[in-house]
Amino acid sequence: MSFIDVIKECQAAVIFLNLKRLDASIAPVFKQEILKLIEAGENKIVLDLNAVEFIDSSGLGALVSILKALGSGGSIVICNARVGVLGLFRLTRMDKVFSILPSREEAITKIST
Repeated sequence: MSFIDVIKECQAAVIFLNLKRLDASIAPVFKQEILKLIEAGENKIVLDLNAVEFIDSSGLGALVSILKALGSGGSIVICNARVGVLGLFRLTRMDKVFSILPSREEAITKIST
């Protein structure tokens, strides 16, 4: 079973993480999988974190690397972050770097405009 599922919706790649923790044990593989999508031409990414209960600094680092790989021609929107994960984004001020919305529908609308 893969730890990510990807669907195409309104010209965005919607990525669902099927894991509870985005930490040092999985962050490098996660980053590589998303970088493959970017290299294949995906430049609008919606990252659904509904299943994720914990992210550590390695997970945040992977997200920053993905954002950098997208460059100015791409964008990433995070959605469905749980309270604890959202708290980490706020604590590290990454909520100022990433666009974080409460629902997938809102994220797709934002990334499609």
